Amino acid sequence: MQQGWLSNWLVKHEVVHRSLGFDHRGIETLQIKAGDWDSIAVILYVYDNPEEVCIKVFAQKDNPRIPSIFWIWRSADFQERESYDMVGISYDNHPRLKRILMPESWIGWPLRKDYITPNFYEIQDAH
Repeated sequence: MQQGWLSNWLVKHEVVHRSLGFDHRGIETLQIKAGDWDSIAVILYVYDNPEEVCIKVFAQKDNPRIPSIFWIWRSADFQERESYDMVGISYDNHPRLKRILMPESWIGWPLRKDYITPNFYEIQDAH
């Protein structure tokens, strides 16, 4: 299987990953362990390669935790907070990890496949 620049770099430096090939647009896709995400994000930031890559980070279902990359890319702030709010992924070392779409009192993670929808809906400020 053909490998892209990032996969070749990771192999050279003995970083465990799995190449998933290229998508229909020719974008390299890699699967990595959650614990390696912050290191790989630093590599992507430092090397500033103009090529686009797709990184798939797999986390445990019962306690999904991923290192935050907020300190590398500040723009990750809302993406991390949204996935925390909707799916329940916790981002280690994120400075403001809290709900941004659902009320703080909301129980559960609405976009998980095992989420049970409450049998009530509260409409606030309806006119």
